[in-house]
Amino acid sequence: MGRPLKRVLLTNDDGVRAPGLEVLERIANTLAEEVWIVAPERDQSGTAHSITLHEPIRVHQLGARRYAVEGTPSDAVIMACKQLMHDRLPDLVLSGVNRGANVADSVAYSGTLGAATTALIMGVPAIALSQSFTSGDDVHWETATHYGPEVIQALLDLPDRDHVCFSINFPPVPADQVTGVRPALQGRGSIRGVDLEERTDTRGLTYYWFRFRHDYRDLKQPGTDVDVLRQGAVAVSPLRLERDHTAIWDALSRRLERIHEGR
Repeated sequence: MGRPLKRVLLTNDDGVRAPGLEVLERIANTLAEEVWIVAPERDQSGTAHSITLHEPIRVHQLGARRYAVEGTPSDAVIMACKQLMHDRLPDLVLSGVNRGANVADSVAYSGTLGAATTALIMGVPAIALSQSFTSGDDVHWETATHYGPEVIQALLDLPDRDHVCFSINFPPVPADQVTGVRPALQGRGSIRGVDLEERTDTRGLTYYWFRFRHDYRDLKQPGTDVDVLRQGAVAVSPLRLERDHTAIWDALSRRLERIHEGR
């Protein structure tokens, strides 16, 4: 394993008291001399890259180098880099360990990934970690604990990793049943719709709950994050903040040129 990191920032989207953050702290303590935790006060799942613009940000110190932020995961990263750790930025931001996989379409909505990409904007390398599971009572946190340090170190040793954050998804199996560690493309097509549930509160006022409807059964493209996890392997995906789609570039250029030529 390479040289220990000096200073690492931990955050998540499940909240500062989430069990996955405890797992991440154990992982980070094997890698870094100094570990900071700056995480949302409450569960912020589904907030993606959002930042708070219309309300003040409040921060509560919970202990030495441990803070709770009343805001989103991206708020937490910005607060850490611009205020709490501004004297010396972290060498690395680790976001997670999320309870549940962040794969396929859900990557776009993930607060775990949002924190990591916000770190890139702040000029700090970042890695997101997620532990998939098949039953709410059977989360194999030990798999992330076992494989996390070595996978993270391998990613830090990669050349040309600027402007890229990595998403690590651990399979829903015990550590001794993991079949490998593999690169994975982001899958697509898991979101089959959005459900809206209408309810009435105690004052007779209407409110609503949103919920994505996912289905991964038909996602069988080899080499995608869903496929790698299905094989019991750790899936490692390099992601960017940019969302260019160059496959249609030539057709797009020709179509736009005709607009100008017709004037």
